[in-house]
Amino acid sequence: MVLSELAARLNCTEYKNWVKAGHCLLLLRGCLQGFVSREVHAFHRGLLAAAPGLGPHATCRSVSRCSPRARQFQPQCQVCAEWKREILKHHTNRNGDVHWGNCRPGRWPVDAWEVAKAFMPRGLADKTGPEECDAVALLSLINSCDHFVVDRKKVTEVIKCRNEIMHSSDMKVSSVWLRDFQMKIHNFLNEFKNIPEIMAVYSRIEQLLTSDWAVHIPEEDQRDGCEDETRIYLTESQINEIEMELLKEKLQELYLQAEEQEVLPEEILNQLEVVKEFLRNNKDLRNGLAEDMYKLDSLHQQHEKLDSKEPGAQTPEGKT
Repeated sequence: MVLSELAARLNCTEYKNWVKAGHCLLLLRGCLQGFVSREVHAFHRGLLAAAPGLGPHATCRSVSRCSPRARQFQPQCQVCAEWKREILKHHTNRNGDVHWGNCRPGRWPVDAWEVAKAFMPRGLADKTGPEECDAVALLSLINSCDHFVVDRKKVTEVIKCRNEIMHSSDMKVSSVWLRDFQMKIHNFLNEFKNIPEIMAVYSRIEQLLTSDWAVHIPEEDQRDGCEDETRIYLTESQINEIEMELLKEKLQELYLQAEEQEVLPEEILNQLEVVKEFLRNNKDLRNGLAEDMYKLDSLHQQHEKLDSKEPGAQTPEGKT
C-alpha cells in the first residue's frame, strides 16, 4: 500500500520535479554547512581584531533590556550598541529589515553564530549552528554579510527559486521551471570552485536534475531499464525521507507566515487545506507530520478567535 502511494506520487511529473528541486536544496544545505561555519568564525575573529573592546571581556550591562524583538532592537548598553553598529557596517541590507530577534546580543562577544543570525531570515532564534539551518538560511547569510565575496545576484536567484518551491500551493513545479532552476543553481555553485566540499555536489546535482527517478523494489531480482543511465534508483525510504524534510520545511514556513501575519489568514487556511488533503491521500507521509500539522492548526485557530473578537467581525451564524 505504501509503495503504491509513493508510485502514484512519482507518476505526477510536476510533483516529482518539486521533490527533485527540494532534494537539490537539501544537498546544497549539506555542502554549505562546513564552509559557512569556517567563514562565520573567520568573520567574528576579524570583527574582534578590528574592535578589541568588543571581545570576550566585554559584557552586556543590561541583559533584560538589551533583548531584541523581531526587527526591533534598541540597545540599552554601550557594548550592545557598538556591536549593533559593527554588524550593520557589514550588512548588505543595513537600511532594510534585520531580524534582530534571532539573536542574543549578550552572546555576541563570545559566540560567532549569534552574530551570524543577524544576517539571516526570521525564525532562527533557537538554531545553534549551520547544521540546524535550512538552505535559505545559509544562502541569506552569504547574501547579507559582506564577508562573503560572491555575485549576489546569483545567490538571490537561488533564494527566489527556493521560495517558489516552498510557496507552491500544490507542491508542483513544471519541467520548464526545473530547467531554469538547474541553470541558476549551477551559476551559484560556480562561485565556489575553490571549495572542494561544495564542488563535490556539483555533478550529483547535475545527475539528479537530468535523470528520471524510479523506486527500487528489493524483492525484485531485476529492474526494467536498470542499465539506463538516465535513471536514478532510490529506495522507498530514501524518497520518503526527502519528502518528509521538504514538507516539514513547508509547514514551518506556513507557521512563520501565520505567526507574523505576513499573509492573510484565509491564504494560510487555503494552503493548509491543500496540505491536509495531500496527506489524507498519502498515509505514509501523514503520521510523521502530525505534530507539525497540530502546531499550525493551533496557531490558525488562535488567529480565528482573535479575528472573531474584532469589532465588525462576523458572528458564527453569519458565516457560511
